[in-house]
Amino acid sequence: MRRTSDTSRTNRTANRAAKRTSTALAALLAGALALTACSGDGSDKGNGEKSGGPTGSTVTLPKLDGAHLEVAAVWTGTEQKNFKKVLAEFEKRTGAKVTFVPAQDPIINFLGSKIAGGQPPDVALLPQPGAIKQAVAKKWAKPLGPEALKELSKNYSQGWQDIGKVDGKSYGVYYKAANKSLIWYNAAVFDNAGAKVPKTWPDLLTTAQAVYDSGVTPFSVGGADGWTLTDWFENVYLSQAGPEKYDRLAQHEIKWTDPSVAKALTTLAEVWGKKDYVAGGADGALQTEFPASVTQTFSGGDQPKAAMVYEGDFAQVNIGETKAKVGTDAKVFPFPAVGSTAPVVSGGDAAVILKDSKAAQALVTFLASPDAATIQAKLGGYLSPNRNVPDSAYPNEVQRTIAKALIASGDDFRFDMSDQAPQAFGGTPGKGEWKDLQDFLKNPKDVAGTQRQLEKDAAAAYGNGS
Repeated sequence: MRRTSDTSRTNRTANRAAKRTSTALAALLAGALALTACSGDGSDKGNGEKSGGPTGSTVTLPKLDGAHLEVAAVWTGTEQKNFKKVLAEFEKRTGAKVTFVPAQDPIINFLGSKIAGGQPPDVALLPQPGAIKQAVAKKWAKPLGPEALKELSKNYSQGWQDIGKVDGKSYGVYYKAANKSLIWYNAAVFDNAGAKVPKTWPDLLTTAQAVYDSGVTPFSVGGADGWTLTDWFENVYLSQAGPEKYDRLAQHEIKWTDPSVAKALTTLAEVWGKKDYVAGGADGALQTEFPASVTQTFSGGDQPKAAMVYEGDFAQVNIGETKAKVGTDAKVFPFPAVGSTAPVVSGGDAAVILKDSKAAQALVTFLASPDAATIQAKLGGYLSPNRNVPDSAYPNEVQRTIAKALIASGDDFRFDMSDQAPQAFGGTPGKGEWKDLQDFLKNPKDVAGTQRQLEKDAAAAYGNGS
């Protein structure tokens, strides 16, 4: 993809600012989480046990008696259950009826089949900016109306507003965000091993060896879900190669055969390539879905299947399915610095209107308000980019700290790289980057072969290969 020289200069300036802010943000997060790691917060588990009841009303919604809406998202389990409580509050305030439609990944394909059958949902939660662009290109997505835009402007930083835009027009409200630069650990295992919370990648390897020597496998990896592997790569790459190269690789302006990619893959192999460092080895990891990768880290008493699991703040939902208590039994540290600074990678899900109506616009307006986000924040395992959600809404100190750090980043964060890619490359199970990194997990010695396959798949998806 080409970029004008003026835009390139602007982006280089923004990258330098982002690097400074990301360094400060990582330091803030590290310090705050270190305090939390030292002592349990004695608060709720954040696993959906709270009521998540109504919040004070900050937004005016129309009466919609008789209206019926369908909302599609890929969320399952506790995440889906908690979101339904938000929809129930919308029903109570408006009189509309809302049905949640479980979607499959990739959601664009799911929506395509629904639209082809003449039954599109009214609103869909899309997990990738690339998916929003596709929905606009296919003329599925409808622009946000004035009331939704008002809430968006009032409650979101410009950076989060811009991610939901296509060609300068707003289509998406980022209802849910994720801090994807965290490693969760079993506190009892660390105590037994005398392991220290690492700040750098070499420290992480030292900690892993201490855990291994104590008789516990260091890492749990949910390799059956390829997106977890892209997240590992992105954190290593952002920290090691820096934000400017991260942005260029995200747009396929540099090739996946670049030496910076080889360096990141080689670094990843220092964990993935040690069979005894990954629960079940590569074969076991490739059969482990993300939820199980979390629960097996915090089950089994002092002999869990692994001591650490990498993933975002949303892992708290799955920790809540075990007996472990966040902040006491389950603790967290920022993804260690691989290069000069620790990475800060974000993700998110945006509400997009597919069937324009007064009711659909009202629902997206509600989702853009602090009212909706505060309900789900109280339930745990959820993070909002809405800057007007009170810190007190989050059920434990760990979650409050993560939320503060996200809001403090303002416009200077890096969005999940694979989510910025065309769905065929960065968001499809069994294909593209997901499949290529699963193959690399299986054979971490084949760095060059993995790079060639990544570049082949990226060039086909972006349509800008040489």
